[in-house]
Amino acid sequence: MITVSRVADLRAAVARARAAGTRRVGLVPTMGALHEGHRSLLDVVRGAGRADFAVVSVFVNPTQFGPNEDFSAYPRTPDADAALVAGAGADVLWMPDAADLYPPGAQTFVEVTEVTKGLCGARRPGHFRGVATVVAKLFAAAQPDVAVFGEKDFQQLQTLRRMTQDLLLPVEIVGAPTVREPDGLALSSRNRYLDAGDRVRALGLSRALLALQAHRAAGETRVAALLEAGRAVLAEAGVDRVDYLEVVDAETLVPLDAVGPAAAPARALVAAFVGRARLIDNMPL
Repeated sequence: MITVSRVADLRAAVARARAAGTRRVGLVPTMGALHEGHRSLLDVVRGAGRADFAVVSVFVNPTQFGPNEDFSAYPRTPDADAALVAGAGADVLWMPDAADLYPPGAQTFVEVTEVTKGLCGARRPGHFRGVATVVAKLFAAAQPDVAVFGEKDFQQLQTLRRMTQDLLLPVEIVGAPTVREPDGLALSSRNRYLDAGDRVRALGLSRALLALQAHRAAGETRVAALLEAGRAVLAEAGVDRVDYLEVVDAETLVPLDAVGPAAAPARALVAAFVGRARLIDNMPL
């Protein structure tokens, strides 16, 4: 594995790989503080013949953080990240400088307007503009054939699918299943913010989603009833700062009133503050 920071060096590495016979380049964009969930993304990009040359980017993107969010405190563990990426079999670790991705005077942004309206988009103004912009830049620099994103950030995944389709970008977007702890907590870099009590309360998110799934499996189709069951679980777990718990169309992310065999595929999503961590999770219905 080689480590690069400059866009020019990344492009040179990819060009050498293609000249040597690489058929497909895969990209795994991350913000670092890597864990086993990120390792699973590399497994996905390597699997099923998706790519024979894998690039992992580590970049804490400033444009997707709001003024009162945790950009300065976001965990940064470059040495541990490099060890995990090397152990997972990546070919290139790309750790760009902010000035390389955002040159002085940069004034161009990418905005996806509809799937970003609700959920995290409504609570974090400008967040998905920052996400779409930086990922477009990552794609322009790495020129991947395929890019893998985790389903845990489901609205992000759908936003990037829409952006790629709308801008005619020749990149296959693959969603990788959420990786969980044995007790069900979704892996997240922000989990390291949790103390012992927070860690117990955080289980309320996945358990609330499981409650929605159980009620749906029992025949309930009314979204209001499903959400009532999920809110009860969150309250019982002591999760009292709930940003949202919603059931939406899995493609458009428009809120639904009912789910059922004749309805479009549905997704249940939750976001809540536990201690100082804002956590998100989702599951299919």
